[in-house]
Amino acid sequence: MSTVNTEKLSSARFAEATDAFVEVFTASVDFDQRMAQQDIQGSLAHAEMLCKIGILTAQELQDIQNGLAQISKEIADGEFKWSIKQEDVHMNIEARLTELIGIAGKKMHTGRSRNDQVATDIRLYLRNEIDTILAQLSRLQHALLNLAAREADTIMPGFTHLQVAQPVTFGHHLMAWFEMLARDRERLQDCLKRINVMPLGAAALAGTTYPIDRRLTAELLGFSRPSNNSLDSVSDRDFAIEFAAAASLIMMHLSRFSEELILWSSAQFDFIDMPDAFCTGSSIMPQKKNPDVPELVRGKSGRVTGHLVSLLMLMKSQPLAYNKDNQEDKEPLFDTADTLVNCLRAFADMMPHIRAKKDNMYRAAKQGFATATDLADYLVRKGMPFRDAHEVVGQAVRLGIDSGRDLADISLPELRQFSDRIDEDVFDILKLEGSVAARDHIGGTAPNRVRAAVEAAREQL
Repeated sequence: MSTVNTEKLSSARFAEATDAFVEVFTASVDFDQRMAQQDIQGSLAHAEMLCKIGILTAQELQDIQNGLAQISKEIADGEFKWSIKQEDVHMNIEARLTELIGIAGKKMHTGRSRNDQVATDIRLYLRNEIDTILAQLSRLQHALLNLAAREADTIMPGFTHLQVAQPVTFGHHLMAWFEMLARDRERLQDCLKRINVMPLGAAALAGTTYPIDRRLTAELLGFSRPSNNSLDSVSDRDFAIEFAAAASLIMMHLSRFSEELILWSSAQFDFIDMPDAFCTGSSIMPQKKNPDVPELVRGKSGRVTGHLVSLLMLMKSQPLAYNKDNQEDKEPLFDTADTLVNCLRAFADMMPHIRAKKDNMYRAAKQGFATATDLADYLVRKGMPFRDAHEVVGQAVRLGIDSGRDLADISLPELRQFSDRIDEDVFDILKLEGSVAARDHIGGTAPNRVRAAVEAAREQL
């Protein structure tokens, strides 16, 4: 029979040592050590509270504070010795603290469990990550606003079904991306309200018999309040799933942006010039300039969505309260945050260097009869029912297709053969500039509305 592993702080219950493979298989320290600073932050607040209620002496608190400060420095300097035998970040830090300061280190865990400790650490970690993500989102939004202001008058085709539909401005199109990110920002900020609730003090699942002051601990850690139910506090990860859902939506939006950038930079569209620093060449085709950054971001959106599904499946069949399954929440959560931050950073760095090929955009907008709806609206304003106007415009479009001309290039006599309501003023709206300028309302594509939207957005940010 194996001897008992006395290195583990929690080994006294067992008559046999942990199987060597199981020890490695069940350990999480290789990845959860990333939350070391959050763990130390939580322990400092918990220890201060324990001192306030008389569990720790002032000297013991000072020893704990000094010891944790040394451990924090060791970790930052890469000198801390992580041990799989101690399973996770919490036990590694506690073991080292006890080694440094003796019995006071063993007292630090009074009134808490690793169950509420890890739930607190994850929330502290996500708070920090959301701050970073919001900063990168802001950078990208500012870059979009600058580009939209610069391209407020640049006419391009608007698409439905990837077919030319109506003319819009490039600035207006970019502001659509901005609006998506604005909603993403709101979702993250709303998610943060539910993350910022403190589970510490729930202990293993039922609370503790010690007279702890959870409001004090919450205040010390910057949480809005302590959680209301100890069972729920340690067992649910819906706050992490909500973060992953918000991250998946952001990545879905970035993937849509990527798809358009990839299309627009192709020879078939040739709408934009992608900055060289964000593209690569081909190993055998010297003419190639591949939009690798948007392609990779588009690919990584599937990775983040996969993590969301993984977390949902992780939680869906767990009975109350804590289960070892929840050790599997960290790697997808960490990778989600890392991937999102990096993708936002790449886009924020790249966006200021996007250059519109205005002539190509303009020519493309003239293909596909983009002002056909403008002609129908013109006839309606002249008193014709919309369905009749739709039929008249269809006939005019057929003439344009047969003769290879845009509507604006068809003569007045030719247009009047379809309706005598058409007069010389029709050409004001058949021109692309007239079409976009006519959409002069809140949310419209008129250049002055785009500029107004940009200024309003700057005030929001």
